[in-house]
Amino acid sequence: GKMALDGPEQMELEEGKAGSGLRQYYLSKIEGLQLIVNDRSQNLRRLQAQRNELNAKVRLLREELQLLQEQGSYVGEVVRAMDKKKVLVKVHPEGKFVVDVDKNIDINDVTPNCRVALRNDSYTLHKILPNKVDPLVSLIMVEKVPDSTYEMIGELDKQIKEIKEVIELPVKHPEPFEALGIAQPKGVLLYGPPGTGKTLLARAVAHHTDCTFIRVSGSELVQKFIGEGARMVRELFVMAREHAPSIIFMDEIDSIGSSRLEGGSGGDSEVQRTMLELLNQLDGFEATKNIKVIMATNRIDILDSALLRPGRIDRKIEFPPPNEEARLDILKIHSRKMNLTRGST
Repeated sequence: GKMALDGPEQMELEEGKAGSGLRQYYLSKIEGLQLIVNDRSQNLRRLQAQRNELNAKVRLLREELQLLQEQGSYVGEVVRAMDKKKVLVKVHPEGKFVVDVDKNIDINDVTPNCRVALRNDSYTLHKILPNKVDPLVSLIMVEKVPDSTYEMIGELDKQIKEIKEVIELPVKHPEPFEALGIAQPKGVLLYGPPGTGKTLLARAVAHHTDCTFIRVSGSELVQKFIGEGARMVRELFVMAREHAPSIIFMDEIDSIGSSRLEGGSGGDSEVQRTMLELLNQLDGFEATKNIKVIMATNRIDILDSALLRPGRIDRKIEFPPPNEEARLDILKIHSRKMNLTRGST
């Protein structure tokens, strides 16, 4: 009787075991599938985000294409708004026009002297341009303090000494200048063939005086819009004042500072305007304001003498091509970091 009693209980126990085993098996299976689902939905979300990003890009590119297919616009300057729908605009060289305003533009945004774009065919004002060309963003490289040092420059001891006198001394020790009543030099011109270390020396000076180094190439100041080049020169000096003490380094100055010739074309007169603005700025800022101008050129013969007179550019420093001794010195500096065999140095 005992045996018979034991049998069904045993069976129940075994069934229970098997049941819990099955349950465990399915639970783990469900967990595995759940993981896969999570993984896939995460993937889906990522792809959706990518799709939205690409859609936005496509939209932007479509708009850009549309803009590119339109005809070019005229650039004008607002004189004043006449009423709710008309604006008086000055378009250089043609004169002043009363134009309609596109319905997308709020008339209150149209203020006197702001720059606007007018449609080619109907002269409708359809866009308000940023009011000033912001050259800082696109062209001008501002380095807080460059990392070049005098030790990195070979065989320019005489030039280093001269540029120190003109730039470094007044910035670091202005007292003797004030005590003696000597006007501080404002600027210096570095001239000599390409590759003789003009830019390098300018950066080193900025490094040793802890100045902001603002570098701009002369050819970048020649702009496609009339009057923009001069405006950029102004902005450049404004920026230099904001970041003072600063050194403005103008490379390839011959592209805007070449001698003014008679009977030049309209393009030349634009370049001259830029240069006149530069002369004005050089005259306008007091030398004690901790802004120094360094210009570099490899064609001193074609520079305008008005640019080189004292009070604007006070010193000219020549950079001759290096002689043999200097070349050796330069090679030594450049080979400091290299592993050279002893016989070759």
